[in-house]
Amino acid sequence: MGSSQNIFFLLLISCYVITLVAAQDESGFVGTIDPKLLKKKVTTSHFRFYWQDIVGGSNATSIQILPPLPKFNNSFSAFGLVRIIDNALTLTPNVTSKLLGRAQGIYASTSQTELDLLMIQNFALFEGKYNGSVITISGRNVANNKVRELPVIGGSGVFRYAKGYAEASTISFDPLTGDTVVEYNVYVTHQKL
Repeated sequence: MGSSQNIFFLLLISCYVITLVAAQDESGFVGTIDPKLLKKKVTTSHFRFYWQDIVGGSNATSIQILPPLPKFNNSFSAFGLVRIIDNALTLTPNVTSKLLGRAQGIYASTSQTELDLLMIQNFALFEGKYNGSVITISGRNVANNKVRELPVIGGSGVFRYAKGYAEASTISFDPLTGDTVVEYNVYVTHQKL
């Protein structure tokens, strides 16, 4: 019986040490997540927005933060250009159509040879059950390509743990003003409401 008691005692101490080590790893700023939170039902939704990039005039929604580098100022690439945006997301290509949300973020010209933009933006939605929720998109946008694909990297609200992709297609570009309308088709997997 003595050896059985010793084995039991060693097992008891081992469990205590493992528990103590785990508790030390999670003390203060880190902890575990209840797996039930991650097992919620998910759905995939398709959203279509028209991104209104207005770069001039009194109603500008895209403001230049850094100009293109002098060497590239007259080139098509606009290398070094950085803009901050608060662009309308509308129901149709018409800038006066129903406002569904706003695209807020930045874009920068990152290529020396073509108009290649790094896009970092939040699609903050205002409409219906999506009001207050955000889809976050970040990626490469080669503006001369007919269709560009950018990853959905997350979101908040309804779009917590979101993933997916967005396809961007230029609808119109005004060479005099620089204003651009881009159709975004966003395919996003998110928690079901």
